[in-house]
Amino acid sequence: MLNTLDFVLLLLAAAVVVVTLFRSLNLPPVLGYLLIGALGGPHALDLLHEPATAQHLAEFGVVFLMFSIGLEFSLQRLYAMKRIVFGLGAAQVLGTTLLTMVFGRLGGLGWGASFVLGGILAMSSTAILSKLLTDRLELDRPHGRETIGVLLFQDLAVVPLMIMLPAMSRPPEALLMTLGLATVKVVVLLALVLGFGQRLMHRWFTVVARRKSGELFMLNVLLITLGLAWLSDLVGLSLALGAFLAGMLISETDYRYQVEEDIKPFRDVLLGLFFVTVGMFLDVGVILRSLPAVFGLLLALLLCKFLIVFAASRAFGSPTGTAMRSGLWLCAGGEFGFVLLSQAVELRLLPGGMEQATVAALVLSMLLAPLIVQVSDKLVMRFVASEWLMRSMELTRVAAQSINTEKHIIVCGYGRSGQYMARFLEQENVSYMALDLDPERVREARAAGDSVVYGDAGRRETLMAAGILRASALVISFAEVETALRVMHHAQALRPGLPIVVRAADEAEMDKLSAGGAAEVVPEAFEGSIMLASHALALIGVPLNRVVRRIRDIRNQRYALMRGFFHGVTDLGEPDAVQARLQSVTVPPGAPAVGRCIGDLALEEIGVGVSAVRRRGIRGVSPAAETRVEEGDILVLVGLPAGLEAAEARLLKGA
Repeated sequence: MLNTLDFVLLLLAAAVVVVTLFRSLNLPPVLGYLLIGALGGPHALDLLHEPATAQHLAEFGVVFLMFSIGLEFSLQRLYAMKRIVFGLGAAQVLGTTLLTMVFGRLGGLGWGASFVLGGILAMSSTAILSKLLTDRLELDRPHGRETIGVLLFQDLAVVPLMIMLPAMSRPPEALLMTLGLATVKVVVLLALVLGFGQRLMHRWFTVVARRKSGELFMLNVLLITLGLAWLSDLVGLSLALGAFLAGMLISETDYRYQVEEDIKPFRDVLLGLFFVTVGMFLDVGVILRSLPAVFGLLLALLLCKFLIVFAASRAFGSPTGTAMRSGLWLCAGGEFGFVLLSQAVELRLLPGGMEQATVAALVLSMLLAPLIVQVSDKLVMRFVASEWLMRSMELTRVAAQSINTEKHIIVCGYGRSGQYMARFLEQENVSYMALDLDPERVREARAAGDSVVYGDAGRRETLMAAGILRASALVISFAEVETALRVMHHAQALRPGLPIVVRAADEAEMDKLSAGGAAEVVPEAFEGSIMLASHALALIGVPLNRVVRRIRDIRNQRYALMRGFFHGVTDLGEPDAVQARLQSVTVPPGAPAVGRCIGDLALEEIGVGVSAVRRRGIRGVSPAAETRVEEGDILVLVGLPAGLEAAEARLLKGA
C-alpha cells in the first residue's frame, strides 16, 4: 500500500509515460488514464490505501469540464444550429435512451437502471470526434455539422442527467417529488444567476482585468468557478451544475477566450485524474468472465446508435450518404458516459457486473471510433449507390467550371484570405478556380459571380478536375498544415514543378511547408509586422523606394531578420518546443568564448544562430562568422529552447 503522496507521484510518472505512448499511437489519452487506474486500482495492484482521496480530487476534474462546456455555451450558436441541435441531437439522445430502456427491461433490468444505462450509452466523444473533424477538414461538410450539433446537445443533456441521477436512487414514491424539487431549484438558480449575474460578472471582470495581473485574473476565475459550484452544492444540486453556470456567465463577457486558456491546464490534469479513478474500479477478472456480455453490449451500442442517428438524419431530410456518415461518426461512446457512470456507481444504480461490462464496452468503442471514421467513406461508397453519382456530379461541376480555363491559379480554400486574393487576381485579369467545402459560402459566392466550386482540394481527383495540368500556380489559403501537406503531395505527384504558394500561421510551420514542396510560404505574423513597419516608416518620411527595397530584402532572405522573438510571461501558451525564440546572453570577463570567432563556436551544429551582437551600446545586425567575441558583448541568439540552453553553456562554460 502507498500513501497519497507516493501514489500521486507514481501516478504522474505513469501518466507521462502512458499518455506519451498513446499520443504517439494517435489514441485518445483518456484510454491511457483508464489503463493506469485499472492497473493501480483495488482489483489489480491495489496501490492506494485511501482511494476516496483521489476521488475527491477527481471531482474537481468534472467541475472544470462542466465549466468549459458552459464557456462554449452560446445562445447565438444554439439558435443558428437549432434544427440540428434540438432536432437531430434530441432525437439521438432520446432515441438511444428509450431503446436502451426497452432492451434493459427485456434483459431484466429495472426502469431506473435502464434509464441510467441509456443516458451513459447515448454520449459520444466530443474530444475525439471534434479533433478528427478538424484534422480531416470536415467541419463544414454536412455530416460534420450534424456531428457537431449532436455533440453540442449531448453536452447540454449531461446537465439534466446529472441532476436526475440522484433522484433515481430515491424510492419510487419519492421520485416525482424529488425531481420536481430539483427542477424548482434549477429554475430559481438559473433565474438568479442569469438575471442578475451577467451584468455583475462583466463589471467585475473588467475591474480585475484593469489590474493587469495574470495571477489575480487566474485567482478570480478559480473563485467564481468553485464558488458557484459550492453554491449549487449548498442548495442540494451538483457541483458540476454550478460550474456549468459559472462558464455560462463568463461566456457572455469579453474575457471568455482568456479564461478558457487559463483554465485549460487545471481542467486537463484534474480530468485525467478523474479518468484514473474511473479505471480504478475496473475489474479485469470480472470483465474476462463476462466477455460475451461485453462484446454483446459493444455491438448493440455501435449498431443501435448508428441506426438511430441514420434514421433521425434521414427524417430531417439529409441524403443517405450524409446520414450514414453521421451514424458512423457518432456510434461510439464518449467521455461523458464515464462521468455519468461514475455517479451511477456512487449511487449504486447499476448492478456490479453491468458496471464492469459498460466500462469495457465504452473503452473498446472509443478505441474503435478513429478506425470507424477512417473507413466511413469506403463504407458509404460501398453501400450507398447514390454517393458515386454525387461524387461524379461534384467532379463534373468542378471540371465544367475549369474546362475553358488554362494558365489559371487554383485557390484551395475560399475563406477570407482566399476571397481577398481572388479579388486581387481579378484586378489583374488573372483567371482562377477556387475550391471550398462550405456549401453556403460556395452558394453565396457563385451567386455573386465568383469562380468557386464545392470540392475537396485534398483529393487527387478534385485537383485533376480543377485543371491542375493546365494551371500556372496553386495557392493554399487555409492554415491547416497537415491538409496543406496532403494537397501539396497530390499536386507534386500530378504536376511536378508547379509553383505552390502556401499560407502559414507563424514561423514554426515555415520549414515544414517548405520541405513539403512549397515554392513560397507566406507567414501571417511576419507579413503583418512588415506592413506595420512599412506604413510607420512611410508616415515618418522615409523614402518609399527605400521602404520597398527593405521589404524586398527581408523577403529575399526568407525572413531571416524576423526569425524568433523574445518570450515573456504572456507567451506561456506558445508552443515553445517548435517555436524559435530569441535570447540575449552577456559574455562576462574570462568566459571561454572571449577572443574566439563566432564561426569557431560552431553554434549552427546545435541549431542556434547569432542574429545580432551589441557592443558598447551599439547593436550590429547579422554578424559575420569571423567576428570575434569580446568581454561585455551581448549576443542575441536565435533557436529552439533546447538549443539555446546548450549554446549559452558553450559560450559561458565552454561545454
